[in-house]
Amino acid sequence: MVTTLERVFREEWGRVLSTLIGLLGDFDLAEEAAQEAFNIAAERWPGDGVPTNPRAWLTRTARNRAIDRIRRDRTLATKLDRIATDHRVQAPMATTAFPDERLDAVLTVVYLIFNEGYGGRDELAAEALWLGRALTELLPNDPETRGLSAMILLHDSRRDARFRDGELILLAEQDRTRWNAQQIAEGRAELDRARALGGRGPYVLQAAIASLHAETPTDWVQIAALYGELAHLTGSPVVELNRAIAIAETDGPEAGLRIVDRLGLDDFRYLHSTRADLLRRLGRTEEAREAYRDALDLTENGAERRFIERRLTELTAAPGDSTVG
Repeated sequence: MVTTLERVFREEWGRVLSTLIGLLGDFDLAEEAAQEAFNIAAERWPGDGVPTNPRAWLTRTARNRAIDRIRRDRTLATKLDRIATDHRVQAPMATTAFPDERLDAVLTVVYLIFNEGYGGRDELAAEALWLGRALTELLPNDPETRGLSAMILLHDSRRDARFRDGELILLAEQDRTRWNAQQIAEGRAELDRARALGGRGPYVLQAAIASLHAETPTDWVQIAALYGELAHLTGSPVVELNRAIAIAETDGPEAGLRIVDRLGLDDFRYLHSTRADLLRRLGRTEEAREAYRDALDLTENGAERRFIERRLTELTAAPGDSTVG
């Protein structure tokens, strides 16, 4: 087992670390989380066996431990206290940005907490919502802080419509009467303030995209353009994956698939589920089944697993129908 772990360490350390840096946006935090994940593997794998996909296991474990450690050790609260003090002492009349790299780290943590909550942990989503509002009170003239708060408000407004009887409901199929109109209005007001402050950073762009998703009909051309701007700004393949989804709506699934197939996010479940959906729409049923199976292998969330399993069942029941779902 030691030999196996050493081999996995040599082969996967760099990839796991680079993935975590992209997810966490913080090199030091990513490195600490990756090391902790390998330590956990050394403890568990001798008894449990090596997982089918060691890299995906290590990445998930590291991400979850990073979030849990941040919350457990109250690192976020400490950073918020420091920012509040610095803001009062150093920049009481700040106009467009807070000149401390610690703010980026705090915004990243709040973003990660919300992402974890968005998968069904309502207490984390509520915590991120509160933190976003608290940050805007501390830093009312920082556009990215307002952008993050706007993004959380807009996404969280759909919470009651995202699940029905424990089953995941896609955005296009949600009952919009169950969306929280007050939160949408609040989120758009925050977005307007961020834009008035000259904001065009990653969180402001994501909030703008979330706002467009709340409109009918959906302006996919504008969403694709905003994702293009966001991808240029961040260099993130995950953002490019989202741009591919928007491109598929404007130029067809083949155009979206061409982008997806060059991303190289082999351990990212949403790449495989996106690819599966595009293949399904193109009538390439067997390839779609294989992609859904790849997504299933990387998915632990129960509601998401059941959704993918339903898609597989639909493809099996109607193998020649490219309009299933």
